[in-house]
Amino acid sequence: MNAPMQKSRLGRGLASLIGEPAVSQPRIPPEGEQRMVPIGMIRASKNNPRKTFKDDDMVELSDSIREKGLVQPILVRPDPLAAGSYEIVAGERRWRASQLAGLHNVPVIVRDLADQEVLELAIIENVQRADLNAIEEAMGYQELIERYAYTQERLAEVIGKSRSHLANTLRLLKLPDSVRSMVEDGKLTAGHARALVGRDDAETLAKQIVDNQFNVRDVEALVQAGTESVQTTRRVRDKDADTKAFEKELADSLGLKVEIRRGSGESGVLQIKYGNFDQLEYIRTRLLGAPV
Repeated sequence: MNAPMQKSRLGRGLASLIGEPAVSQPRIPPEGEQRMVPIGMIRASKNNPRKTFKDDDMVELSDSIREKGLVQPILVRPDPLAAGSYEIVAGERRWRASQLAGLHNVPVIVRDLADQEVLELAIIENVQRADLNAIEEAMGYQELIERYAYTQERLAEVIGKSRSHLANTLRLLKLPDSVRSMVEDGKLTAGHARALVGRDDAETLAKQIVDNQFNVRDVEALVQAGTESVQTTRRVRDKDADTKAFEKELADSLGLKVEIRRGSGESGVLQIKYGNFDQLEYIRTRLLGAPV
């Protein structure tokens, strides 16, 4: 009766000497697997095309997360450099804001992805959410082209954008560093910047655009007219005291940033900036007269 038990023990002893095969970890399904993981086991990825995280936006998002939790999981992959940890594929902004909010565990979707797929998904997710400035977007496209030999046609298919959008965005990388910084800081739009590509006086014109709050049509007209006529054709757009007072009154009432941009004649644009979907819903209810 004792022999089988001895044999069993002997078998296990030999196996421990020669080394039992490690128990294989369950494979991650292609569509990913959702988990709750400690926030300290997650790290940012060098492949993230987004480099700029504005403090005001981060505070707004962290306040929302603190109140309602992290609604959308962070997309990660098993960290190739640290077993048991995770590398962010998409959602670094949410991860940073979750840290500010004091979260200890966050929801993630784990997918088994190669470096090329990580970069593709990071760009696609950020572009779809409009989280990248035009320079970051262009640099992400350029990295895919240089590292993985994409053609512009193939890359346009992958990211779901037109070939012309891709080409126009990549052209922004030809701008001087100072002008690119203005785009990254939100002082110039991509439309403003595209009109300056290839010009020797791009930096001078960019400063004039910012100082005088030219719209894209103004810029195109000035570029076509030549730099000598810039001073004579530009329109002074300094805001008068009434406009500034109107902006402040609306901003105080809404609790949001409000800007008025004058157009031709009595026309213009009223811009209300929101930081999250809750604030957008708040603006909608105020405009419709519904109870807040």
